[in-house]
Amino acid sequence: MTATAPAQIEQAMRHALSLAAHGPAWGVNPQVGCVLLTADGTVLAEGWHRGAGTAHAEVDALSKLSPGEAVGATAVVTLEPCNHTGRTDPCSEALLAAGVSEVYYSVADPGARSGGGGERLREGGVAVHGGLLAEETERAMRVWLTAERGRRPYVSVKWASSLDGRAAASDGSSQWITGTAARQRVHEQRETADAIVVGTGTVLADDPSLTARGDAGELMPHQPVPVIIGERSIPEDARLFQHPGPVILTASRDLPAILDALFERDIRHVYVEGGPTLASAFVAAGLVDEYLIYLAPTLLGGAKLALGDLGVPTLSGAHALHIESIEQLGDDLLITAYPKAPTLPHHDRER
Repeated sequence: MTATAPAQIEQAMRHALSLAAHGPAWGVNPQVGCVLLTADGTVLAEGWHRGAGTAHAEVDALSKLSPGEAVGATAVVTLEPCNHTGRTDPCSEALLAAGVSEVYYSVADPGARSGGGGERLREGGVAVHGGLLAEETERAMRVWLTAERGRRPYVSVKWASSLDGRAAASDGSSQWITGTAARQRVHEQRETADAIVVGTGTVLADDPSLTARGDAGELMPHQPVPVIIGERSIPEDARLFQHPGPVILTASRDLPAILDALFERDIRHVYVEGGPTLASAFVAAGLVDEYLIYLAPTLLGGAKLALGDLGVPTLSGAHALHIESIEQLGDDLLITAYPKAPTLPHHDRER
């Protein structure tokens, strides 16, 4: 067993979490960080995962050491080392081959194929400890873990409204309810998602480009895939067809089936901003994992509500939310909230 103090192990895990954040927030693979320590707590090497097809965090860290240098080391990693061969070899086997003697991980890998690395390491004589700073890691990996456990993409629903809950004025005008800072934050949130989802009604009414853009209007490095829900035809000259990526036309309103199909296409996070009809459909179906609500300090009145009928006949049936944060962006507010009742897994099937 290593003589490394618990405080050093915890500090290394916090550092591993910060390393993990360097990896891409989108894609089929999670953000993972790893720190390798000597028995006295000295950092030997560190690494993180840079996206699908690249070295996993453990292998990235090991690659910075000479052969034999990791013998007897302690690996501190945010996610249980994987135990399957995909685009890369199993991290469990890499750690065993390197001679690591002890492994601390925060959260178990939920994958039916990729999980089990901890047990494989134990079989190989490695001391394995799970659950260190699990609550913090669960928050940091909320999107990926929710998608993997539920076997469907994590769903963020965004809308912008006046303080009295109107998404548009009586004449239908809605651009722009919120100010520049809030609109830029939306683009930043788009970039972290795999797909941006709107309905055919939004496309026909607003002709959006559905891109993620910077302050100067430039395209951001990562672009979410546009996904259009609905059965109406889209004009061939619609701006979304100028999008740098492929456009997915679902020709359907079956939300669970659409999410199934998107998950099979390796989409793990969808950003829904398709107007009141689509937002209400996701909420009513119990498919929302995160609410991103932008409030402008204006009053509009009228019937253009940000949400329509949710099938809630009485107050006891209301969708209760937990407010995670409230942030001021210029004159506007961004409220981030989550369902108080955990979203039920979309599927309970193995991969």
